[in-house]
Amino acid sequence: MADRAERQAPATIHAGGEWLEAGSGATREILDPADARPFAVVAEGDEKDAERAVAAARQAFDHGPWPGTPVGERAALLRRAAGLLVRDREELGLLESRDAGKTAEEGRIDIDCVADAFRYFADLVAGEAPGRVVDAGSPDIHSVVVHEPVGVCALITPWNYPLLQASWKIAPALAAGNTFVIKPSEITPMTTIALIDLLTEAGLPAGVANLVTGPGHTVGARLAEHPDVDLVSFTGGLVSGTKVARAAAPTVKKVALELGGKNPNVVFADACATEEGFDTAVDQALNAAFIHSGQVCSAGARLIIEESVRERFVAELARRAARIRLGRGTAEGAECGPLVSEQQRAKVEAYVRSALEEGAVLRSGGRRPEPSAERPATGYFYEPTVLDRCHREMKVVREEVFGPVLTVETFRTEDEAVALANDTEYGLAGAVWTADAGRARRVAGRLRHGTVWINDFHPYLPQAEWGGFGKSGVGRELGPAGLAEYRETKHVYQNLAPKPVRWFAG
Repeated sequence: MADRAERQAPATIHAGGEWLEAGSGATREILDPADARPFAVVAEGDEKDAERAVAAARQAFDHGPWPGTPVGERAALLRRAAGLLVRDREELGLLESRDAGKTAEEGRIDIDCVADAFRYFADLVAGEAPGRVVDAGSPDIHSVVVHEPVGVCALITPWNYPLLQASWKIAPALAAGNTFVIKPSEITPMTTIALIDLLTEAGLPAGVANLVTGPGHTVGARLAEHPDVDLVSFTGGLVSGTKVARAAAPTVKKVALELGGKNPNVVFADACATEEGFDTAVDQALNAAFIHSGQVCSAGARLIIEESVRERFVAELARRAARIRLGRGTAEGAECGPLVSEQQRAKVEAYVRSALEEGAVLRSGGRRPEPSAERPATGYFYEPTVLDRCHREMKVVREEVFGPVLTVETFRTEDEAVALANDTEYGLAGAVWTADAGRARRVAGRLRHGTVWINDFHPYLPQAEWGGFGKSGVGRELGPAGLAEYRETKHVYQNLAPKPVRWFAG
């Protein structure tokens, strides 16, 4: 892995099977968020580099073998890629930790999930029927609906789960027979660069997989508007997502957007009636809010707790949040790493300040931790923060913080709980905790969120579609619907015994 990274730097633009430097010669240092020191150098691509990558992808789709490669061979390549990911799990997990700031164990788990995604889409396409026969009501007519690849796909991924989010786009795109250009986040590109090498090692033809490292306002914008791009899939923030949609509109290309959330974690008192139930609900509330320092689109950043158990629950939550061990992701015993950048930490600090000014009560955190050997003063660390007595008029409750900040709201009735949970412009994910199975299904059915967990938080299944309602985006990833995003549907109608119709005199 080290030799590969060294060979590519700063030639980290991949087009037509070649590793290239930026046309302008510009480069960018990649910082370790644990100490703000550079550990890699990558090419800083621009619009011209995006043009070159799209041209390579277009050539490979229009004239290359991949779109016509039998499904079984495409599936076999995806399985080989999964095997290579497993082989390099330790190196990739550590690289993901260093790149994004998450703990090394989180990085390893991410690699496992990436391999699972490749295997899932391999199995999905390999097990499909070649087409759906449509009964035309005549033995002389053969009518079938078939699926074909969309074409050239522009894939734009976020900084929080660099390789995982890339796999959710790359695996179905390849399974469907497309070519692609991927633009990883400019601050966490390293594992995506490594994945392109693994796909080449697995036998992917030149030009099918292309990558441009560089900023969103140049590279991403050009990919979204490019007339030779047939689909753009973007995961990131709402503001950037609307720009992508606007840029894609004139060419009427397919668009898939996953734009984040403000996710409720609703806890009813009966879920806490036993000591085991109480401990589980508290533990899962911590996991929901503070995994990867809260830099998760599905983070349970809004605790909505029944009034009768609020004080005990929040007191225990705050006590345990204060004991979360912060440190460099590779440090022994670290439970949370730093935020990804100084800009992101400053954003989190601003949200906490505004919450306190608006009347929130600080129960834990709310500051930078004391430096230590595992937490260098130059790192972007911030303590897990619990804000009590919050309400919907607060900015910290309405907007996506994307950091280790948990807000607490309370309710007294089921209707009030549902109203609070749905009172958001987002609709990505949510959870309900209750010992009453009827209430669990009833509340889950009323929540306007793309994923609803009952007595759990954060698990996802490759077989289940992932996406949201409202401003959380359009389109789906994972599952059969995730594959469908990367396909066009064609109806082939064959008349086996054609005859003249004689509609017109002649």
